[in-house]
Amino acid sequence: MKTPVETVRCEGFSMDFFRFGEGERPLVILPGLSVQSVTLSADAVARAYSSMRTDYTVYVFDRRKELPPVYPVADMARDTAEAMRALGLEDADLFGASQGGMIAMEIAVRWPELVRRLALGSTAADVRGVRGSVLEAWIALADAGDADGLYRAFGEAIYPKEIFDGAQAMLETAAMTVTGEDLRRFSVLAAGTRDFCVADRLDGIRCPVLLLSSSDDRVLGPDAGAEIAQILGHRQDFAEHRYTGYGHAAYDLAPDYKKRLLSFFRRDFPGTA
Repeated sequence: MKTPVETVRCEGFSMDFFRFGEGERPLVILPGLSVQSVTLSADAVARAYSSMRTDYTVYVFDRRKELPPVYPVADMARDTAEAMRALGLEDADLFGASQGGMIAMEIAVRWPELVRRLALGSTAADVRGVRGSVLEAWIALADAGDADGLYRAFGEAIYPKEIFDGAQAMLETAAMTVTGEDLRRFSVLAAGTRDFCVADRLDGIRCPVLLLSSSDDRVLGPDAGAEIAQILGHRQDFAEHRYTGYGHAAYDLAPDYKKRLLSFFRRDFPGTA
């Protein structure tokens, strides 16, 4: 059955999302950057997270439709939090991957009542300096209107070499469908990570946290997860797993990834209900 795309309207903006599952508990997924909207892959995402259907009603949010010229991660978090409230989503389990993880950390710090548990995948708490160099290269390609080059650079950075080599024809085909508006949106959203840093506020997160990182992450660097673990690793309600061999896109490629997410969300922690 096709997964319908819906729109939540808030004061001053609207945001597309889709949902699936029959569970009583809400799970919010915030995906990372993509050259085109995640809503175009709604059916594929629903299939990938089919193991969540029984426990959860899963909500997958895009970024707001009406993008301002400058849109930092902090504002993305504010708008996503407002969209969650508009849909009655509080005390939700929250999973954010890559830039979605940055947004998720901001939400957990600033609006703790919205988040019951927080899972982070292939993300960073500080994107200043050299850690943002891959994103800057992507922005340059988008600004130059080079959809084919952007898709190639994107795929080469997030996937292991053997996956990228086998996906080049698919990436070329996908690039042919990219519009100028897609490239404009990508550039604004990618630029929103500039100067992002939540590292000095991470200890304000009140809920249990799962960190899934990659030792071969070529987008944010292999030490991005280690930095988060260094800040939160002393907590009894912090869990961590580091992948090797799946690159930045471990959230798509690692066969046990969804199982780890579900196990964490179901897990009992000291002092939690």
